[in-house]
Amino acid sequence: MELLRMSKAAKRLGIHPMTLRQWALDGKIPFTWVGRERRFSSVDVENMKRGSDSSVSRPRLELLYARVSGSSGHESSLEAQEQELRATSTGTVVKVVKDRGSGLKENRPGLNRVIAMVADGSVTVVRVTHEDRLARFGLGWLKRLFAVYGVAVEVLHPKKLGGRDELLEDFASLVTTFAGRLYGMRSADNRRRLLAESGQCGEESRPR
Repeated sequence: MELLRMSKAAKRLGIHPMTLRQWALDGKIPFTWVGRERRFSSVDVENMKRGSDSSVSRPRLELLYARVSGSSGHESSLEAQEQELRATSTGTVVKVVKDRGSGLKENRPGLNRVIAMVADGSVTVVRVTHEDRLARFGLGWLKRLFAVYGVAVEVLHPKKLGGRDELLEDFASLVTTFAGRLYGMRSADNRRRLLAESGQCGEESRPR
C-alpha cells in the first residue's frame, strides 16, 4: 500500500484536487495526516476508481462562476476570474456565469442561473476562485443545497478575495437594505396613524 499525495490521488481518479479535498471533508474517502498534508491510501483510491463510489463515474460538468460588486466596470476582474478557472479546469466547461452585485445580495441574476442549473442536473461541480464570489455569508447553506443534487463546490483559493473597496460596497448595500426596511416600517406606521386620525376626525364631524 502506498500513501499518495492529494495531487497524485486526484490524478489517478481523474478529478480535480479540490474535489478530492471536498470528498475527504465529507467523509467519502478516508485519509491520513502526514505532517500537515492529507495522504490517501492507494487501495482506497483504486477501490473508488473501480466504481465503489458512483460519483467517480459521473462526467465532470463544470459551471464557472465569477462575480464583482457594482453594476459597471471591473471587467478585468471578471475576465481574470474566468481565465484562472478555465486554466485549472479538468472537465467540460458547460457554462460561465458572470455576475454583478454585492455578495450580500441573495437575488442575483447570475446566482439564480447557477441554482437553476444545479437543480436541473446540467452540472456536477460549481467552481469559483474565492468562496466569497458565491456569497459573503451563508455559503454553507448553498453547499448543502448543491450537495442534495450531487453537485460539489470547488474554491481555488481558501482565503476571501474582497478588498477594502468591495467590503465598503457590501457594507453600503447592507446599510441601504436596513434603511429601506426601516423607512418602510415608518411609512406604514405613518399611514396607520393618518388613517386612524382621519377616521377619528370623520366621527367628530358627523352630525349627532
